[in-house]
Amino acid sequence: MIRARVSFATLAAVLLTFALSPLAGAAPAGARAQDEAALRKLVAEQTEAWNRQDAAAWSKDFAEDAEFINIVGTIFVGRPEIEKRHAFVFSTAFKGSRSEVTVRKLLFLEGGVAVVDTEHRVTGYAGLPPGVQATEPGVLRTQMRYVVKKTRGQWRIVAGQNTDVKPAPAPAPAGGSR
Repeated sequence: MIRARVSFATLAAVLLTFALSPLAGAAPAGARAQDEAALRKLVAEQTEAWNRQDAAAWSKDFAEDAEFINIVGTIFVGRPEIEKRHAFVFSTAFKGSRSEVTVRKLLFLEGGVAVVDTEHRVTGYAGLPPGVQATEPGVLRTQMRYVVKKTRGQWRIVAGQNTDVKPAPAPAPAGGSR
């Protein structure tokens, strides 16, 4: 009887160790590579849509009930509102702008959920929203974070937030202030 308890305890310890390991629940390497490629493609297509000022194409990968927080903190709820607001900015402040986007980090979580962090460099804009400053002359840099979920084989953006990168502070005057 004691031997059975030891075997059960050993088995439980092994299972617990595996369950808590970083590989538990991980997708096979091939599937992970396909998911990473799909997410990078989503970002690339969205960048191309921005550069055409095509709000419908830019918004197509948002879930129907997605939420998006823009660079001034306004929350847009649902793909139709996200598309409508981007159609507006593409026809005003960001008309004619160009965006270069770099994927900074992809983090795959359990349950077909991932976080996509990107860095944006926007140039050629007509103006900037109130409270937003160019990061450097003629360049607006932002950090975008998407939470994406794979549903029926498609990655959809369920939440997003775009944060503007503030300009570097001016250097302190020589000799300092007293």
